Amino acid sequence: MSGLVVDARGHRCPVPSLRLRKALEASAPGTTVTLLADDPMARIDVPHLIGAGPHRLVSVHEADGALRFSVETGAPPG
Repeated sequence: MSGLVVDARGHRCPVPSLRLRKALEASAPGTTVTLLADDPMARIDVPHLIGAGPHRLVSVHEADGALRFSVETGAPPG
């Protein structure tokens, strides 16, 4: 399993979610994509984006004023 980090700190909604979506679309199934964001709206936007499927939100951590979302990519609907 490989990983990718998307650093969207310093950007406001909707940029963090848009960057995450682009990374998820470009990644193979099973890839872990980590989003770093300091916009408080990301706490709402990212789970909403992931809820649309087929990806899975693995964890959310907050440290030093930034949110760290770990998302595992899923296979697109066939």
